[in-house]
Amino acid sequence: MKLLLDTHIWIWLTENPRRVGQSTYRTLQNQQHELWISPISIVEALTLVHKGKVLLHGDPLEWVAHASEGTKEAPFTSEVALSTRQFPFDWDSADRILAATALLFDLTLVTADEQLLALRNIKTLANR
Repeated sequence: MKLLLDTHIWIWLTENPRRVGQSTYRTLQNQQHELWISPISIVEALTLVHKGKVLLHGDPLEWVAHASEGTKEAPFTSEVALSTRQFPFDWDSADRILAATALLFDLTLVTADEQLLALRNIKTLANR
């Protein structure tokens, strides 16, 4: 399975794995699954650090490099950008980008976000 990590799941997995549900954690640790990160998650993580909403251990750029080890980078293409129109425009832009990425690249979005979990046109894995 190809798993696209929502930003909060990616941060939790690196900074506080206990926040990731046991079942989800086991799935993420299974070497048969591919873990994917979107560049928008890097933007979000760095923005959260800048705003003081998240504390990452170490230099943020080094943290990103460390937290991305063993993951694949999902491309942020014009096709992804155009596909965001399939999702409500009153949503957070990053959520729309993640949903469009999951849709276009046939990835399963791992999230605790109920709004994203309610989508019917993408595959999701709830944080449980």
